[in-house]
Amino acid sequence: MVEGVHAIRFPRLNSRSKSVYANGRSRRSKWRSGKLGVLAGRNFRRFYAGYAASLLGTAMSAVAIAFAVLDSGGTPTALGLVFTANIVPMIAFMLGGGVIADRLGRRAVMLTADVARCAAQGTLAAVLFLGHPHVWLFIAAAFVAGTGNAFFQPGLPGLTVQLAAGGQLGDANALLAMAQPATQVAGPALAGVLIAATSPAAVIAVDAGSYAVSALALALLRFPDAGRPQARPLLRDLADGWAEFAAHAWLWLGTAQFALFNLLTWGPYLVLGPVLAHEYLGGARAWGAILACYGGGAILGGLLALGRRPRRPLVVSKLATLGFPLPPLTLALHLPAAAVAAGALLAGLGSALDSAISTTVTQQRVPAQALSRVGSFELAGAYAFGPIAFAAAGPAATALGARAVLGFGAAWATLGTLIVLAAPSVRNLTWQDTPPPPAAGPLTRTTSTQPH
Repeated sequence: MVEGVHAIRFPRLNSRSKSVYANGRSRRSKWRSGKLGVLAGRNFRRFYAGYAASLLGTAMSAVAIAFAVLDSGGTPTALGLVFTANIVPMIAFMLGGGVIADRLGRRAVMLTADVARCAAQGTLAAVLFLGHPHVWLFIAAAFVAGTGNAFFQPGLPGLTVQLAAGGQLGDANALLAMAQPATQVAGPALAGVLIAATSPAAVIAVDAGSYAVSALALALLRFPDAGRPQARPLLRDLADGWAEFAAHAWLWLGTAQFALFNLLTWGPYLVLGPVLAHEYLGGARAWGAILACYGGGAILGGLLALGRRPRRPLVVSKLATLGFPLPPLTLALHLPAAAVAAGALLAGLGSALDSAISTTVTQQRVPAQALSRVGSFELAGAYAFGPIAFAAAGPAATALGARAVLGFGAAWATLGTLIVLAAPSVRNLTWQDTPPPPAAGPLTRTTSTQPH
C-alpha cells in the first residue's frame, strides 16, 4: 500500500528524482573524498576557521602596531625594539613549548597561548583608545605575543595529526600552508582601510578578537586524548625529542638548510629588498606588489599541493625550493619590477609546496607523541639566526654592496638545495599514508579517553 501511494504521488521518483538524489549523494561523496575532503571533518573545519582568523588578525595588526608606535612618538629604533621583542621569546621558549605541548596536550597549550595573546593585544588596544602609551607597553605586548607563538607553533603539527586522517594529512597541511600567505595579502589591505576609517587601536582590537575566535575553535574540538606521558623531568623529555629529531637525517638536514638560508639569503633579502626597491623600482608601491606576488604564489603552491602524493616527496619539496633564490637574484641583477615580482611568485609557490609536503613527511615518520618536540627543534633552527641576519645585512651591504650580498644569498640558496638533494636519506624516502606506531620506551604514552 505504501509503495502504491508513493508511486501515485511521485510518479518520477524511480527515474529522475532518484537520479538527482543519487547524483547529489555522488557529488557530496566526491567532495568528502576529494582534495577538500579534510574540510568535511568538523574538528578540522573548526580549527581551520579559527586558525585562519588569528592569522588574518596578526597580519592586520602588524601594520597597525607600526603606525601606532610612530603615532605615539616612537622612533624607528623603538619600532625595531618592538619587532625584536616579538622574535626573542620565540627563540628562547620554542623548545620548552614543544616539550610542554607533548606533555600536557597540544590543544590545551595552544588554547592557553591564544588566550594570552588575546589579553596582550586587548590590553594594548584599550590603552591606545585612551591615549598614547609609552613604547614599553608595545614591547611588553610584543613579548607576550611572541611567547604565545613559541607555545602555539610547536603544537600545530601534532594537533593536525589528531584532526586529519592519515590519507588526508597532505591536504590538511596544504590548506594550512595556504592560510598564512592568503592572510598576509588580505590583512595589510584590510588594515589600511580600517586605520583610515577608525584608528590603529581598532585594528589591534580586531586582532585580539581573532585570537578569541581561535581559542573558541580550539575549545570546541572534540576527540579522545592520545594519553598522558609518564611524569618525567622536562630535560629528559627534551633529550628524547632531540634524539628523535637527530635520528632522521633528512629532518636535520632540512633544518640546517633553512637555518643557513634564513641567515644568508632571506634575512638579507627582507632588509635590503626595500632598499633596492627604493633605489630603482619606484619605492614602497613596487615593494608591496612584490610581497603580494609572493603571497599569491604561496596560495597557488598550496592549491597545487592538494591531492598530491608524490612517490619521492622530499625530492619534490626540495626541488620546489629552487624558486627561493629568484627574488634576491633578480634584485641583484637590477631586473625590472615585473621580473622581481615573477621571481617572488615562484618563490612563494615553492615555499607553500615545500611546507605542505615536508610537514606531512614529518608527521608520517615521527611518532605522534614526539611531534611537538621535534617541531620545536625545527622552528628553533629556523628562527635562530633571524636577529643576526637582520642586524648584519646592513653592515654587510655597506662593506660589499647590497647587490653582492643578495647575489651571494641567491647562490647559497641554490647550493644548499643541491646539497640536501644529494643526500640518500632525502632521495630515497617514499610517501606513506599510515602514521608511525607509538614509539617504544620513554616516548610511549599511557592510554586515556578524556578530551584535552
